[in-house]
Amino acid sequence: MMRTRPLKVALLGCGVVGSEVARIMTTHAADLAARIGAPVELAGVAVRRPDKVREGIDPALVTTDATALVKRGDIDVVVEVIGGIEPARTLITTAFAHGASVVSANKALIAQDGAALHAAADEHGRDLYYEAAVAGAIPLIRPLRESLAGDKVNRVLGIVNGTTNFILDAMDTTGAGYQEALDEATALGYAEADPTADVEGFDAAAKAAILAGIAFHTRVRLDDVHREGMTEVTAADFASARQMGCTIKLLAICERAADGASVTARVHPAMIPLSHPLASVREAYNAVFVESEAAGQLMFYGPGAGGSPTASAVLGDLVAVCRNRLGGATGPGESAYAALPVSPMGEVVTRYHISLDVADKPGVLAQVATVFAEHGVSIDTVRQSGKDGEASLVVVTHRASDAALGGTVEALRKLDTVRGVASIMRVEGE
Repeated sequence: MMRTRPLKVALLGCGVVGSEVARIMTTHAADLAARIGAPVELAGVAVRRPDKVREGIDPALVTTDATALVKRGDIDVVVEVIGGIEPARTLITTAFAHGASVVSANKALIAQDGAALHAAADEHGRDLYYEAAVAGAIPLIRPLRESLAGDKVNRVLGIVNGTTNFILDAMDTTGAGYQEALDEATALGYAEADPTADVEGFDAAAKAAILAGIAFHTRVRLDDVHREGMTEVTAADFASARQMGCTIKLLAICERAADGASVTARVHPAMIPLSHPLASVREAYNAVFVESEAAGQLMFYGPGAGGSPTASAVLGDLVAVCRNRLGGATGPGESAYAALPVSPMGEVVTRYHISLDVADKPGVLAQVATVFAEHGVSIDTVRQSGKDGEASLVVVTHRASDAALGGTVEALRKLDTVRGVASIMRVEGE
């Protein structure tokens, strides 16, 4: 039988995502009640600008005092969609202390302080859910945390930022340069006025930290994630990628070491074969490729951002948390029992594509090959072209450590015959 007393929900933030959460709670109220076993009631909405008209929301529910709202004591669930570190962190811990569970979409906060927030939730016997913090509407955290709980995940490889994927896809399919593709993304609303968090990989790095922590049962913080942006990717890089049967994506890569003794988490642009499922992910879509021992290879695909997709993930968490509330239980918390060390980027082993501007004269290739050999980096293929004393030399390596490749590049820069290192790109997904 359905409980008649409603579960009360406080909403922190009413922007693109928050307004969609409120709308769905209202328009789907009967369905949500049937799925949960009790009605859910929007009991308050904390905002910064109370005078703004918010369609479908009773103005009497709107407040600028978020602290008072989460301290009320009658709130069952707090939905936090304001983003940032503070005041979100303090509001969430205050909510726990006053008896509420929390649903959050705050990737930056979870990546930075997830362990402390989980500890606060456990202390007060409350839930902390954050499916919407990674890849928008795509169900990813729950499958990793629950569906694959009996399996061993070895690798998570994904496109987790729609803005960067739109830009790189436009560069690949139209031949546009980076700035031209960014301008198009901005005009279409895919990129913010300041796109730094996206194009420099900060957004993807936060998501990688969350995914690695869940996949490997290990605490992985944002500072543990190696991060490189994509602003230096050029049309020439795409031309080289096409010659190799590849394309370029900004990837979040979380891996367990071959011996299982450590993990790595990194974000950077990389070439991937056109045969890989991630290569066909177009425009602003996200996709995550999971490799586990028993289940094998799994692919999760869908819209990774936007008001409605992200609100869908928030509402999914809200239903789960409300069900837990009615049952007097809590869902899965932090699982960090493995406590594996996070290895530095220098220990990562992969293949590399290096483009060099060199003098077009005899002996250059031999000099370059010698440098690679001296640093223990094996060459797979070499492609050279040039005229009038200038040449381009493209070297693709076999698998080598990032530290060895770094030493190689440093030595190459010192050669008189090397005019410059045009680009360095990792080759993944093989």
